[in-house]
Amino acid sequence: MPKRRVPTWLRVTIPAALILIWFALFGAGGAAFGSLSDVSTNDQAQFLPASAEATEVTELQEGFRDSDDIPAIVVISGDEELDEDQLAAIDDLRDELLAVDGVNAEGASPVLPSDDGVAVQMILPIEKVEGGEKPAEIVAEVRAVLTEHPVDGTTAAVTGPAGFTADLSAAFKGIDGLLLAVALAAVFLILIVVYRSPLLPFIVLFTSLTALCASVFTVVALARADILLLSGQTQGILFILVIGAATDYALLYISRYRETLAHHERKWDATWAALKGSWEPIVASGGTVIVGLLILLVSELTSNKVLGPVAAIGIVFAVLAALTLLPALLLWAGRAAFWPRKVAHLGDAGEPHARHAAGVIDASAPDEADLPDRGIWAGVGRLVSKRPRTVWIVSVLALGGMSLGLAQLDADGVASSEFVLGESQARDGQAMLGEHFPAGSGTPAVVIGPEDELQQIADVALDTAGVDSVAVVSAESPAGTAPVTGDGIQAFGPPGTPAPAPTVVDGEVQLQVTLTDPSDSLEAEATVEQLRSNLDEVGTDVLVGGQTAVALDTNAAAIADRTLVIPLVLAAILVILMLLLRSIVAPLILIGSVVLSFAAALGVSALVFEHVFHFPGADPSVPLFGFVFLVALGVDYNIFLMTRVREESLRFGTRSGIIRGVRLTGGVITSAGLVLAATFAALGVLPILFLAQISFIVAFGVLLDTFLVRTLLVPALAYDIGRAIWWPSRLGRGKA
Repeated sequence: MPKRRVPTWLRVTIPAALILIWFALFGAGGAAFGSLSDVSTNDQAQFLPASAEATEVTELQEGFRDSDDIPAIVVISGDEELDEDQLAAIDDLRDELLAVDGVNAEGASPVLPSDDGVAVQMILPIEKVEGGEKPAEIVAEVRAVLTEHPVDGTTAAVTGPAGFTADLSAAFKGIDGLLLAVALAAVFLILIVVYRSPLLPFIVLFTSLTALCASVFTVVALARADILLLSGQTQGILFILVIGAATDYALLYISRYRETLAHHERKWDATWAALKGSWEPIVASGGTVIVGLLILLVSELTSNKVLGPVAAIGIVFAVLAALTLLPALLLWAGRAAFWPRKVAHLGDAGEPHARHAAGVIDASAPDEADLPDRGIWAGVGRLVSKRPRTVWIVSVLALGGMSLGLAQLDADGVASSEFVLGESQARDGQAMLGEHFPAGSGTPAVVIGPEDELQQIADVALDTAGVDSVAVVSAESPAGTAPVTGDGIQAFGPPGTPAPAPTVVDGEVQLQVTLTDPSDSLEAEATVEQLRSNLDEVGTDVLVGGQTAVALDTNAAAIADRTLVIPLVLAAILVILMLLLRSIVAPLILIGSVVLSFAAALGVSALVFEHVFHFPGADPSVPLFGFVFLVALGVDYNIFLMTRVREESLRFGTRSGIIRGVRLTGGVITSAGLVLAATFAALGVLPILFLAQISFIVAFGVLLDTFLVRTLLVPALAYDIGRAIWWPSRLGRGKA
């Protein structure tokens, strides 16, 4: 019975409607790009879990202040002791700084000289006003004033929480332009080399970019509705993930489409055949990534939790674009998309040698005779079939050797001053501050406790190693007694000295504890940890917060997330693979290979970070993000391979199916791996330590998966096991 033809009007309407819908999303998303900076934040405190002690302190502090001002510390240091002329010039400079729009002049401190007389500091509260200038922009204006009014013989810098926030914001400024341009350029060059076609790379890139625009449009809308919290870090990962994943899925579809064009004369029939052959691996691959990302929702750390749905939205649009927009565009272009290469229609019974050239499968062939016997993938197939056990053992030993570098992995956290790579005025200012003042000046730890325990709290804090001084927030501050700022803070003396009259809110008082170490250092975190332990003896209702405590609690939450999320991701992906491959043995092998590949990538990365880049360490979230991306994305390539292997095994038996699968998918999977590695490598253009480390780990890990795990280890191990790889399905009892 002849096939029923689809009416011409429907064959025209369906792709046209799809293209128009995606064009609308492209336009809406393009406009939304400009709103990303308005709805994103880089404030570390906003990403803490509600249960964290630092979060509780931040909420309690609201009762002790009238604003959410962020302190900027202006430090000015001379080559030698500052003279009267320099001090007078600094006083005039202070007036200029207070005149900057966005600086809270009433809450600003006077000029505070250091004990050695070589430096001074001023604390300028930077206003955080809804709809007004962002703190980073105000800090930029303050720095501009310092540049325009230099004091002879001195060096000036803006540091403190506002200074570091400004530096971080400046580092993320290239995220919309430079990062996207580098990623797209890298993908374009790879596509040109792979396809040698002037049209096809533009079709693929338009598909990927449209998926990204649709993702941005959705994410911005959800962020404006306060459903999602967006950061510069999440933006960067979203951009790279969508471009890389959408391109990978596009390559898989294009490979199938080119095959089916040789089978079908009409483009419509070829399109449907290509969709039937590619939708399952694309959906399964996207599904593993989406599930892995959504598991991040169980995280304590909000920055981890929000990345899950944001990135998952991107993958959803990547899958949809690859299965709707791309087929519609290629249906329009047809065989011309591959020009100047020719994709001829060979019919269902083309000559074997002609079918070799087109890469077309002959379902009637009893063995591998219909496949080309030349080229890299034919050679890989012969190697795997002749010495499978040697190949997989050598591969495992190589990956195991790389994993030994894990012993040098330092992922317990880094100082916030190290977040920005390269030049950082805030980091330089922090160093200047530490030379002439207690290094924790301006960003003290905050202690909140019961009013009747005030003196005991102060005594315990002063007795804690690493604490320089303690002050209490007071509504009445006699002139000249405020040691740090002019906003009602009085100093304690030695232990036992009577406490000044504090501000009391709901029976609670607030103290500020200046540390001897920089507030963003690991040493300061250790002091806060000890301070909390000591104050527990006063009462469990005495809480310690502030900038240092935020960093400490962030690291603790990140480590807890790492311990919880990794096993859950493994279990979820294992279940997906079992359902997809109808097997237990094959999924266990795939998961094991990807985990070993991840350990190898992390081991090599640890050595590179330590001995090549000389990084100061890594955030605890780096291994977690690296794991989620590498395992989810690494399994993608094994899904591309093993779904084709299963398809071929149903026709030719397992061992023949494995060799055929390697030969038929070798080129497309290698191209996809190169694209994904290149896009993640593009993250390295942003001078952010976290993104640079994720960039290297994922890019190197993807290359390992592409050229070693998927090419040699998995096929060789599967070939050695034979049909038992499909146990307990019926295929496991079929022809080997």
